[in-house]
Amino acid sequence: WLLLRKLPTFRCTQVGTMTYEALRRLVFLLPFYAFSISVSIMATNGFSSWVWVKAHPRAFFLAALLVVDAVLFVSYSAHRPHALVVAFLDIGQGDAVYIEAPNGNQLLYDAGPPTGATLSELSRMMPFYDRSIDVAALSHPDMDHIGGFADIFRRYNIDVMLESGASSTNGVFETIEQEVKKKNIPRIVARRGMRIDMGDGVVADILYPDVDTINMETNSASIVMRLSYGSTSFLFSGDLPQPEEEHVVSLDSEALHSDVLKLGHHGSRTSSSEEWLRAASPAVAVASVGKNNRYGHPHKEVVDLLVRLGIPLLLTMDEGTIIFESDGQNIIRQ
Repeated sequence: WLLLRKLPTFRCTQVGTMTYEALRRLVFLLPFYAFSISVSIMATNGFSSWVWVKAHPRAFFLAALLVVDAVLFVSYSAHRPHALVVAFLDIGQGDAVYIEAPNGNQLLYDAGPPTGATLSELSRMMPFYDRSIDVAALSHPDMDHIGGFADIFRRYNIDVMLESGASSTNGVFETIEQEVKKKNIPRIVARRGMRIDMGDGVVADILYPDVDTINMETNSASIVMRLSYGSTSFLFSGDLPQPEEEHVVSLDSEALHSDVLKLGHHGSRTSSSEEWLRAASPAVAVASVGKNNRYGHPHKEVVDLLVRLGIPLLLTMDEGTIIFESDGQNIIRQ
């Protein structure tokens, strides 16, 4: 994977069907596959076949390599979606959205709390050999949004980190900063007007922040990102409070229209103003919440407003991981 930054756009470009990590794993597993094939040959054809293998080691090694390559190719082909995939991961009380473009480029918008749940969900969404993520987007540095990134930065190769510019003393943010520094991962502070080009027509536009957030309250600094592919779109806003929502609406309400809306702050009454919901005008809203969470999310006021506006609501605590696919014209739920 190679990620190129070119302000105000930075681009994800796939340069191969297998990551370096996949190649490393392939080399590591070759002896195992070779041994397995040897045992199979002996079991099938007896001692004479084993003698042939010893006499023709290069031919045998080539055959083993072809078998492994075929296995990986089938695995890769079976996984590759050929569509934009947006998955609201079921990780309890927190946010984590996995995005994969048709070309395989990936973006993770938040990573939930530090429970290991996001790692578990990623293992279901990504093929076993893939240990790279092109963009890690930290909407804001609250524990229920970035807690899972500590483990993800250790286990995955991250090409670039997108952040709001706000900071936190919750411990996890400092751990992430250490991992980023140790791995020399580029850091980009999100600002309105930036665009992430994921390739194949998939782009993510940054609509907020439009100001310096260094001394701002963390929720108020949340990155607002609109993902679009063809005529389909998704809107994400972290925990952005209502005053900031209304500010973003005032900047360009038309830019907010989206088919799928991730409810701000897990459906809290502090977010999702009527002005915001009318501007987004989604076909469906999604809230990432944990069962019996102590905050009472989603709040009744927000649920009632959605009902009045005719916007269906999906909850991860009821539905599990919620996955949408877009072909650029239509969005279907898996």
